[in-house]
Amino acid sequence: MQTEKISISLPASLVHFIENYKITKGCKSRSQVIELALDLLRFQELEQAYKEASAEIDPEWELTAGDGLTNETW
Repeated sequence: MQTEKISISLPASLVHFIENYKITKGCKSRSQVIELALDLLRFQELEQAYKEASAEIDPEWELTAGDGLTNETW
């Protein structure tokens, strides 16, 4: 994976949290801790998008789309 170096400013309390997490969870670097946190944030965003998309599904269409048949009697 290609990486890009950036610089961020954080409150000391977050830096301490990141360092403690790195040590206790066996992460290789602070960057790895930040990457894990961003992966979780991305997952939460995707989960919300899926929930919203799921709410838009038409239940009548869903009945027929699953098996390729219609509700009509032949």
